[in-house]
Amino acid sequence: MPLEVADRIARLGQRIRVARIRRGWSVSDLASKAGINRNTLTALELGKPGTAVGVSFTVLWALGLDKSLDAVADPDSDLHGKALEASRRPTRAGKARKTSDDYDF
Repeated sequence: MPLEVADRIARLGQRIRVARIRRGWSVSDLASKAGINRNTLTALELGKPGTAVGVSFTVLWALGLDKSLDAVADPDSDLHGKALEASRRPTRAGKARKTSDDYDF
């Protein structure tokens, strides 16, 4: 796993922990609200990369932060993907013209 990815997972875990603490919830409280095991929540907060994506989404939902996921991989924000798509568009609109050998009798 690239180091940058591992760092982002760890930061997400830290942010989830801060959100839990700000709400005054224990690990057991949040785990119960999310319907997961305490050990799974602890692993998520510690940034362990083996924690399932679904667990992350469920915990964010339990914290009321699930709307923050709307911007993740938003196609409208993908400038690189848009540029690649635009480079593959035809330069002219309309039907392709036939080449001269199409009329060879």
